[in-house]
Amino acid sequence: MAEVTAAAVKALREKTTLPMMDCKKALVEADGDEARAIEILREQFKKIQIKRADNETTEGLIQIAVTDGGGEGVMVEVQCESAPVASSDEFRAFARQCANQLLNGPGAATAEELLSQPAPEVAGKTLQDVWEDITNQIREKIVVGRITRVTGPVNGYVHHDGKNGALFQAEGDSGNLEVLRDVAMHVTALRPLVCLPDGLAPADIEAERASLTAEAKASGKPDNIVDKIVDGRMKNYYVEQGVLTFQAFAKDDSKTVSQALAEAGYKAVAFTRWSLGN
Repeated sequence: MAEVTAAAVKALREKTTLPMMDCKKALVEADGDEARAIEILREQFKKIQIKRADNETTEGLIQIAVTDGGGEGVMVEVQCESAPVASSDEFRAFARQCANQLLNGPGAATAEELLSQPAPEVAGKTLQDVWEDITNQIREKIVVGRITRVTGPVNGYVHHDGKNGALFQAEGDSGNLEVLRDVAMHVTALRPLVCLPDGLAPADIEAERASLTAEAKASGKPDNIVDKIVDGRMKNYYVEQGVLTFQAFAKDDSKTVSQALAEAGYKAVAFTRWSLGN
């Protein structure tokens, strides 16, 4: 049997980031063959996957990344089993790499496609390799859940707990990305249901307008006044229905979200809001 030196164990540890004892055991089993030891460690990963397949992943992180000019933005959800793992440097680095690769790489339609791409911070490894390494290291089920990539102008916000976040898309060219981040923060905190009135069912809007019109006409007001009354009350209806652009802006409730955007040279287009696992 080949001698397994401390230097060989250290070299394998540096390549895999796995615990020293695991590396030593793998080298012993592989009779000192480093390549075979790496394969043994990968087999351990598969065993961990099988063993923990039914475990719930109720913790994790939502990670966003946006290009400097706000031309594109991404959001990635990575789940795990426990809060300590979600707050670990290794887990956070993996989530960050997933987001950066999705933003700066060729794009991906699925998590599996993303994982097959290079890891931005680890030369010679894919995100799949990094995922397997941290699963072996942490011994917990880790899942790359949802991924999305959108065109801008866009900016995003993730709450300090890492479990709630949003991307907000607009149209305009003012270069003021801070207001877009503020709206994304508003979306994360106040949880509007739709971005614009056209996100509601047209039949419901028509029914509400008809009801308000009939009520206003019954008061004997002239038609031109009726229209103004109905328009004003429809704004309240849109707020009640959770339409983002009609809500009072969280950062300055003296204006609506739509007004705040208009002052900055933007119009709302869409938002994507996630809560971890939902």
